[in-house]
Amino acid sequence: MGDLNVFEIKSKKDRANYIYHLLNDIKALDLIIERGLIEEDPLRIGAEQEFCLVNDHFLPENKSLEILDDINDDHFTTEISNYNLEINLDAHNLGGDCFSKMHKQLELLLEKAKKSASKKGAKIILTGILPSLTVKNADEQNMTELERYAVLNDAIKGHRRQNFDIHIKGVDELNLLHDSVMLEGCNTSFQMHLQLGSKDFVDNYNWAQAISGPILSACTNSPLLFGKELWSETRIALFTQSVDTRANSFLLNEKQSRVSFGTKWLTGPLTDIFKDNISRFRSFLTTAYIKDSIEMLNNGEMPKLRALGLHSGTVYPWNRVCYGVIDGKPNLRIENRYIPSGPTVKDEIANMMFWVGVMLGKPKKYNNIHEQWDFKDVKTNFFNAARYGMATQFYWNGEYVSSFDLIVNELLPMAYKGLYKVGVSPQDAEYYLKIIKNRVHNNNGSEWLTRNYRRLLKTHKPYEAMQVLTASLYDKQEKGYPVSTWGMLHHSTESRFKGLRVVKHIMSSDIFSVDKKDSVELVLNIMKWKNIHHMPVINGDRELIGLLSWTDLKDYLDDPKKLDKSVKTIMKTDIVTIDEYTPVDEAKALMEKHGIGSLPVVNQNKLIGLITLTDF
Repeated sequence: MGDLNVFEIKSKKDRANYIYHLLNDIKALDLIIERGLIEEDPLRIGAEQEFCLVNDHFLPENKSLEILDDINDDHFTTEISNYNLEINLDAHNLGGDCFSKMHKQLELLLEKAKKSASKKGAKIILTGILPSLTVKNADEQNMTELERYAVLNDAIKGHRRQNFDIHIKGVDELNLLHDSVMLEGCNTSFQMHLQLGSKDFVDNYNWAQAISGPILSACTNSPLLFGKELWSETRIALFTQSVDTRANSFLLNEKQSRVSFGTKWLTGPLTDIFKDNISRFRSFLTTAYIKDSIEMLNNGEMPKLRALGLHSGTVYPWNRVCYGVIDGKPNLRIENRYIPSGPTVKDEIANMMFWVGVMLGKPKKYNNIHEQWDFKDVKTNFFNAARYGMATQFYWNGEYVSSFDLIVNELLPMAYKGLYKVGVSPQDAEYYLKIIKNRVHNNNGSEWLTRNYRRLLKTHKPYEAMQVLTASLYDKQEKGYPVSTWGMLHHSTESRFKGLRVVKHIMSSDIFSVDKKDSVELVLNIMKWKNIHHMPVINGDRELIGLLSWTDLKDYLDDPKKLDKSVKTIMKTDIVTIDEYTPVDEAKALMEKHGIGSLPVVNQNKLIGLITLTDF
């Protein structure tokens, strides 16, 4: 959705006008390819850098528009979340020290962003999913205040007509009903572009699909979401579900998600991929069109195919085909969308070089890969890599091979050959590919985050552990060393955020609760087994309806006749509750004022946690 001036298609006239231009763009692209107008040389690389904004507490900071205004540079643009921004890097001709030049430009632009962010009390972090995010950060109040995002949100919600049902199962499990597309804004990526000629474009696109799993396995950096340890690259599952326009029903839903790896190899003309997307996914956004693309082509002008670009901007394959025009010449490129942001700029440029090298270093034996491999094996490889990262076993060329062996023994040598073939300097190739090699031998971003989060949970409650981890991630990033060199954290139990704590920092979220119909005997036993002194009573919607304490129940121990009584008969219904973002000092004062030993933590009257005097 590169055009900011978009609006939802509502009238028949809008739809008819959009479809006319969309179909015209497809005809124009067919003609451009047929007439040999696609630029074959030079090959180019480009990238888009998404990043997060945090405050001094290392929580998301909603100041993207203020910071963007202060930066005042066309390389920067907004994202759907008001705590994210994006940098669009210049295209570089492939060869020589192009990767070093891109590295240098990215560092300069990030430094510019850091200075502007600092004026607004914010910091910049590169990471696939910010560890300190909470569900509260993913509501519509955190949406960037630009019309295009509200239009997109309203359009997708209108198509679904029901909430988004998010379910991701990893080591932990996330079950969440959400009412907007804002969960998409939890994802930040480093999107990489490789311009290729039209002659072998279809075969190269299939190769890009084939290598996606192994490339991703070395680059995963998003294992945590809302304090849950999920996939090595949780973005893959989250993005797929967060902008899904398919509604759930009692019928089997055979439709494809707008975020997809695809269902088969590309075997026809290049434009088939666009035609397939148009056939599967209806347009819900449009913009103003001034010129007819066919007329432009016949008049010697090169059309930008705006309608086709807008449609493509609402369909999200992990490897996306893009059309563009540079200096009046049309080009085709593959956009790699599955690589996460971070954890350092060096890691990102190394990821890009690894992908580009493997793309260009494909041995002849892998030509026409679609005739040799089953597409479902490739798709399985991709999702296994997203789940397990470097622990993945890939089905590669007819046999199972570990991610480590495949990368070290086949893909890295292939990358060197591909880069040398197009004239990339040996010094650059050695520098960046060594980062990949070291990472494979040590740890990548998701491994570092996961192991340190587990360690922090031994001495911190989840919310505080998420903050400490984010702060440590920032500290490591600022030093600039690749993630393969990062060691384990050695924090004391003393929090670096002492004095800034809220209820969420100290509350227990893994709590036992009972139903009003449960017997007193059952509740007494649970409290004895688990050594707990307070028991919330909830209904089927997790709404808090009562509270029991050991004091309320202990007198029943010596009176067996009363043990059959239901919880409903003795529970307290006049309950003092608190919000998770209330300062800890206020919570303590509230408990002292009412002379109580526990405080249920609620959100819209639903029980989400519990604090007791011992938590202080």
